[in-house]
Amino acid sequence: MGTTWLHGAMASAASLVLLGSLAGSAPVAADAGPGSTTAPGWGFTHTQQSADHGFPEAIASVRDGLNRQALVQNQHLMGWGAGNPEPRPGVYDFASLDSRIDFIRTSGGLPVITLCCAPDWMKGGSPGETDWSRLEEAPSPEHHADFAALAGQVARRYPDVRHFLVWNEFKGFFDDSAGTWDAAAYTGLYNRVYDAIKSANPANQVGGPYLDMAAAPDGVDVDSGELAGAWGHVDPRTLRAFEYWVQHAKGADFVVVDGHATTANGAPDPFTALDKFGAVSAWIRARTDLPLWWAEWYVEPPGSDWRLERRLAVRTAAMIEFAKAGVATSLYWNPPPDGDQGDASLWTSTESGPDGGRPGPMLGVVQEFARWFPPGTPLVDLPVGPSVRSLASAETVLLVNTTDGPQQVEVDGRTLTLVGNEVRWVPRMSPQVG
Repeated sequence: MGTTWLHGAMASAASLVLLGSLAGSAPVAADAGPGSTTAPGWGFTHTQQSADHGFPEAIASVRDGLNRQALVQNQHLMGWGAGNPEPRPGVYDFASLDSRIDFIRTSGGLPVITLCCAPDWMKGGSPGETDWSRLEEAPSPEHHADFAALAGQVARRYPDVRHFLVWNEFKGFFDDSAGTWDAAAYTGLYNRVYDAIKSANPANQVGGPYLDMAAAPDGVDVDSGELAGAWGHVDPRTLRAFEYWVQHAKGADFVVVDGHATTANGAPDPFTALDKFGAVSAWIRARTDLPLWWAEWYVEPPGSDWRLERRLAVRTAAMIEFAKAGVATSLYWNPPPDGDQGDASLWTSTESGPDGGRPGPMLGVVQEFARWFPPGTPLVDLPVGPSVRSLASAETVLLVNTTDGPQQVEVDGRTLTLVGNEVRWVPRMSPQVG
């Protein structure tokens, strides 16, 4: 994500309905295959404006809401709410990262750290200075060892953190002269970091390459047919970078990607665009059997005017795609509560007043996935018609109306009517009319 990195009310019946009581082959070696329960599961990434600062009552409200159902919680090393962890060589400042990790612990989260980004002195800046406009620059090759050493310090400082993502979207690793990604440079950094994290504790889990599976930019002439569909295509230069990492990484415990699935790349509607997630996941599965993480995913174009009901429907349908693809971990990039998609934030602002920090409807969605569809859950086929997306297990059915109008479906002998863009969780129970 390259836009929100700066330094340092429940859903209506039309958008989220709970029926019944639901509260209750690659060189890198794979420790687990698709659908493995050894990977964390559903969760989110803390961004610049999170819940570790603000009014104590509001912070407590978020903490209480998160404790109702444990989620994976990811925090970046530098940026997105964390300050410069090593402003001078060997001089550490972990105050802001400590604050985030402490919040994750006290809110019942499973902590994950994304090892990005790098202090200025590792990329040509002056020691003691932090120029946040240069955040997305990669450390220079002569400082790869320094960054790996910092990663090792982090792993030792937070011994309860067991999962580490190496870098973010290949930031700073595009070779302008070659017109493609410098996968060799990234993999060189990755391998040093991998060794440092494993040296801190061999039980630590490390993943990469955290590539953005994006389409080729306008005006770039590439053969876009290799991974393409009605949803759009993925830039083949990104695919080559992924394959290089798979072939040359010293080791990995899981693979990481992210991506946008919107109508911007040619899909006729937002729900067809979501097919990208399944297609990319299948392409990756053909190249490695490591557990797959989607570290970020986006379904809404910036500046859209979607209603909350549409936002929830498309996001929930995206998570259905991940579940059906056997994705081990999916992390929701939590938008700022005061932004243009603020009603899709997991909670209201903790800085607006003591009555802030109220759980948002999207938090309920993510927690319900964690509760009813953790990785490895056996899925049951449940055809409900082309206008409704579904996900079913032996205990629960999730339905998403992809249209703006009402839709009727049959579930276990019950006739259910979904209003436009409704998201409904249905327990498997005796037939009844709803």
